[in-house]
This record gives sequence, structure tokens and C-alpha cells, in this order.
Amino acid sequence: MDKNILEVLGKPLLQYTAEAARKSELINGYYVSSDDERILNAAEQVGYQRIKRPAELATPTSKHFDVIKHALKIIQDREVAEPDILIVQLANTVTVKTKWIDDCINEIIRNQDISAVVPTVINQDHHPYRMKKLDENGFLKPYFDFQGQSISTNRQELPPNYILCHNFWVLNVNKSVYSEDGDQPWSFMGSKVKPYVIDEAFDVHDLEDLIRSENWIKDNIYSEEMSVKK
Repeated sequence: MDKNILEVLGKPLLQYTAEAARKSELINGYYVSSDDERILNAAEQVGYQRIKRPAELATPTSKHFDVIKHALKIIQDREVAEPDILIVQLANTVTVKTKWIDDCINEIIRNQDISAVVPTVINQDHHPYRMKKLDENGFLKPYFDFQGQSISTNRQELPPNYILCHNFWVLNVNKSVYSEDGDQPWSFMGSKVKPYVIDEAFDVHDLEDLIRSENWIKDNIYSEEMSVKK
């Protein structure tokens, strides 16, 4: 399933996140990285410059970090300068708003010590304190050594649990991509990552997600456009 270019309400899926970024007045360059000509063409239609991704960076196990570094090198060669702030967009989602992007960019502009600002959702149901792993005997055990602490089973009594979204990430390039002290597994975000809390974000993996995407667009994008017109 070529999900990035599947049609959602008459547009390729990737066009929604692209259009959200294109409406920002804080961004001055747009690039798409892919090995797929159809994806490159679809993004080019909405004003993105193509970066042809080499085969070794287009496998199911390719790392975000390596793709980002490759794209930055191409951008630097073309612009004769490297961007101070890089917005990394994921193409298999519609859950992106221009305001969200601008808010994250502005937070870095206000505080250059921040290495990245990323959308997150707070989810207590999937709190790491509630997760388990298997021990060598096949029994469920906690991931953490709580050292005799009493941990509540009530989610509302646990510290807020921020889940990183996969819609876009805003990186302060010198403090993130080239940092050597970033937190795993997203070490390329650096060590001073700020959350930008939103209500919902989801990726498209199957047809049910496409229907969910259509409903999200109607409730968020189209409804906002109608409000502006009024």
C-alpha cells in the first residue's frame, strides 16, 4: 500500500501535512526526500523540491537520523547554507496544523537552548510504569527497579506520560542533529526536547486509518477553513 500518496478526500495523503507547512510564514524552504518517483512528483506539485534518496536509505530498517543527515547535506549544497531550524515532516499522517508548526518554531526562536520541540499527547493508559516485559522464565515483570516503592495502579496518580507523535518534529539543528548527548532512541533530537501537547495525532497504516483521517480533516481542517470564511 503506497500510503503516502493514497487519496484522502480527493488529495494525496502527503498533501495535507505539506499544505500545513506551506501556509507557515516562518519557513523559507521545502524539500521532500524519497526514492519513489510518485511521492517526489506528488510533493513537487505542492511546492517541494525533490531529494532523491539513495537505495541504502530507503529500506524498512533505514534510520530517521541517516535520512535527515542526507537531506541536510543536499540542502546545504543547494542553498550554500545549512538551516538553523529544520522541520521534519512525516508523510503518512494528516494530523498537522500550521499553528502547531509555528508555535514549535517560535519556541526555539525564543529560547536557543532548546534542542527540539515535538508534538506529544499525554496518555496515562500506556504509562511506562504500567508496562511489563518477560523475564527468562516467561513471567511478566516491570521494566523498572522500583526499589521497594509502592506504585499506584491508578493512572491519575502517576506522573504525566508524554508520548512522542510522528507527525512532525522541529529541530534546532546545531543543538540536535549534531549533538552527542541526545536521549535514546531519538538521539538526533538532542537532550533538551520540549513537548508541544496536542489532543490527538495518528499515522496511516490501514484503510481504517484513512477513514479516521477523513473525519479528522472534516472536524479540524475544513471546519477551521469554514470559520475563517465566515
